[in-house]
Amino acid sequence: MKILFAAPENAWGGIFDKLRHAHPDVEFNASGSYKIDSLKGFDVLIPTMSPVSETLLRSADSLQLIQQIGAGLEGVDIEAATSRGITVANVPTDVSGNADSVAELGIYLMMALARQSREIHTHLQNRQIGAPMGKALQGKTAGLVGLGGIGKALIQRLRAFNMRLIGIKSVASEEFAEQFGLDWVGNLANLPQLLSESDFVVLSLPDSDETHHLLNHNVFQYMRPGTFLVNLGRGGVIERQALLTALEDGTLGGAGLDVFWQEPPDPQDPIFSQNVIATPHIGGVTDVSLEGIYQNVIENIRRLKQGEPLLHCRN
Repeated sequence: MKILFAAPENAWGGIFDKLRHAHPDVEFNASGSYKIDSLKGFDVLIPTMSPVSETLLRSADSLQLIQQIGAGLEGVDIEAATSRGITVANVPTDVSGNADSVAELGIYLMMALARQSREIHTHLQNRQIGAPMGKALQGKTAGLVGLGGIGKALIQRLRAFNMRLIGIKSVASEEFAEQFGLDWVGNLANLPQLLSESDFVVLSLPDSDETHHLLNHNVFQYMRPGTFLVNLGRGGVIERQALLTALEDGTLGGAGLDVFWQEPPDPQDPIFSQNVIATPHIGGVTDVSLEGIYQNVIENIRRLKQGEPLLHCRN
């Protein structure tokens, strides 16, 4: 069996070496970048952040499984894979510990924005004590856009800060709101209301036809001046130019970004001269998350070798 890991060997916390040692009888190959030229000769593809198009799939002559290390399958043409009899599987955030790790990073970004962390070093260097002035999370409203595994993990943690919680999911649900302690849960049609009520807006959405550029120039106008925005989902959910404008004109007090309009982003992008706290797509890159992902992936490889049903198939 031959497996292609579409990334550098040392990416994602060294999971490539762990997989290789778990299955010494399998030939593992790392592409060295997030670009795949051909799938010829490979039985399994681990795409990571590499796009898997119908054109690419035409080069596959023995591919049986596309196994994502994580939940994100936006870049995979699942319909094209299905038509060729190729199974597509992922590791859902709520079974690996990934959702918990991403939620922790989300809170880190929220607190860093609230406490003006970009200014702290300057005050220390200038020997100024008692500044900068921060904002407490207590008593503020957090608008959670996306209430899957990450959204639920955020709810659990943000309750401890005594925040008012409101949310958006695919279908409005009073039952969900009551079960998880939110003031209300609407659908995407209620996004303007959520933005107008929130001090913090946290996104944990996939980038789909429905959500691509969900936050754009027209939508940002519903926000109160100084709102903080955190994106833990996918960069394509926010229109980049609209984000820059909202930061420049004060619609946003700041943004915490773990995902970007292109990855990796250009470090010279003028957005980063604004009040932006950026992390290099590391929400799920923790010991707990990677161990959970690793265990699920090695199990699916074992099952494929043994001809057993696979876990978390998406087609």
